[in-house]
Amino acid sequence: MNINSTTGILALCAALLAAPAALPVAAQTAAATAEYRLAAGDVVRISVYQNPDLLLEARVSEAGTISFPLLGSVAIGGLGVTQAEKLIADGLRNGNFVKQPQVSILVVQVRGNQASVLGQVNRPGRFPLDTAEMRLSELLAQAGGVAANGADVVTLVGRRNGQAFRQEIDLPALFRGGKLTDDPLVLNGDTVYVDRAPIVYIYGEVQRPGALRLERGMTLLQALATGGGLTQRGTEKGIRVHRKDADGKVQVLQPGMDDRVQEGDVVYVRESLF
Repeated sequence: MNINSTTGILALCAALLAAPAALPVAAQTAAATAEYRLAAGDVVRISVYQNPDLLLEARVSEAGTISFPLLGSVAIGGLGVTQAEKLIADGLRNGNFVKQPQVSILVVQVRGNQASVLGQVNRPGRFPLDTAEMRLSELLAQAGGVAANGADVVTLVGRRNGQAFRQEIDLPALFRGGKLTDDPLVLNGDTVYVDRAPIVYIYGEVQRPGALRLERGMTLLQALATGGGLTQRGTEKGIRVHRKDADGKVQVLQPGMDDRVQEGDVVYVRESLF
């Protein structure tokens, strides 16, 4: 082995050993931005290694503070868990209470960061945002998913940068390969609303008259098939569709079987005269 190759190997080893020292800084920065942030109402359990007398379980006040032994009021609201641990550790160290404090914070109950899911879901209610970057799809999963009569498009409302915020999310498009940005982040105080799926009505000479879920691109033929098809007395020539126009007036149409039906349409199948 020549000197040049040996020098190259040593340089490579030195670079590999030095690289990890630079990585944790970026990793810690990314973790800090994605870390759960404490909020008013959260219940936390704080422990200091080898100092059982400093064990504390407390609720974060509306002002974002807790009362910690030896330190008094400590403002941890809005901080990530790691930041709050460092804040308390610094206070204990700077006050000469503990020489090398190792502080651990466990979030026992998430009450400060919550969002609501309403409408056509299996378990509507308020749910904790127990991760820093919870997506809409994850929150819907906590609510048991969209119910059978729920719409494909859901609405997310809240506030962003002090302004009212509203976004509609097309769930089938999202799961057919949408981008991550199509699955928005849910923030504290947001509300997700799932409306009832659009419906059409069929009656007259059909096997199963009543209301039907309007699927995307549903044709008149598909709507009739969903209703079990025509009875023996029904006739295709006697099919009429009652549809409201933009002014709210009802129009009576005679569409083809491949024409699409629209939300709120009423399909009537007349009895054959022969």
